[in-house]
Amino acid sequence: MSEITPPAANPPAAKEPKARRRGRPPRAESADTRDRILTAAREEFSQRGYEKTSVRGIAKAAGVDSALVHHYFGTKEQVFEAAVEVAFAPALDAPNALADGPLDGVGERLTRFVFGVWDNPTTRTPLLAILRSAVNNETATAVFRRLVAAQLLRRIAAQLDLPDAELRAELAAAQLVGTAMMRYVIKLEPLASADLEQIIARVAPVVQGHLTNP
Repeated sequence: MSEITPPAANPPAAKEPKARRRGRPPRAESADTRDRILTAAREEFSQRGYEKTSVRGIAKAAGVDSALVHHYFGTKEQVFEAAVEVAFAPALDAPNALADGPLDGVGERLTRFVFGVWDNPTTRTPLLAILRSAVNNETATAVFRRLVAAQLLRRIAAQLDLPDAELRAELAAAQLVGTAMMRYVIKLEPLASADLEQIIARVAPVVQGHLTNP
């Protein structure tokens, strides 16, 4: 009688590539996931602009499913607002500079604080990226305007306790932002290469006038 050869064992199944995780992550991973989405969003908005950026593109860049982006932030507009807030966070401490001293020195304190944010590449780079996206789309501009008004200008106005406080704050901000854009974005010479202390010395009295003059 011939021997019966046992059937060969089935070869081990090849491992399937790990699929991108769908739905909500475990709670321990939620903070990291949210930060990863925000980082990806800032990069997408800065590289593609508001109109060409999609929630799907942000999700792909972050390595998550689109549902997670909607879960944490909602619509694209809300993702943009969160990205703006993170990028703009260093500048949101400006109202504290007003409170830290007498009113007659508020112009220099605010000017020094704002240009300190702009002059630092670490804080300037994400701020510039978001600004470029904001100025090219009306929806993005509205988000940026709403955030700046609510979290910066109104807080500055509240520190003044003077007539027309909101207008004063807006004029001071226009002076500072305009000068910063000419120096750091347009890079107009000799402003772009001027010593920072020289700029502060010239701009601070103008800002002081906007904030406190009759």
